[in-house]
Amino acid sequence: MTQKKEPIKNWKIWVILIVLLIFSVPWYLPTGSYEPFILGLPYWAWIILGVSLIISIVLTLILKHCWYMTDEEEMQEEEEKQ
Repeated sequence: MTQKKEPIKNWKIWVILIVLLIFSVPWYLPTGSYEPFILGLPYWAWIILGVSLIISIVLTLILKHCWYMTDEEEMQEEEEKQ
């Protein structure tokens, strides 16, 4: 029986999420920079929206591939079937 780790204990996931959080707040841009406007929004707003989309995708992938959602009873039933 292979035990999968909980994603909260994986330091790589935390590093990725912290980096994305840092990029989601545009404090690294020059003060007062709001041009150019793209489709009526300043470019920094597009950066925030893009990083938010990436965070959503990363969290979805973590939940889908890293989180082990079955109970111990279900695991025992699956082992008995095999």
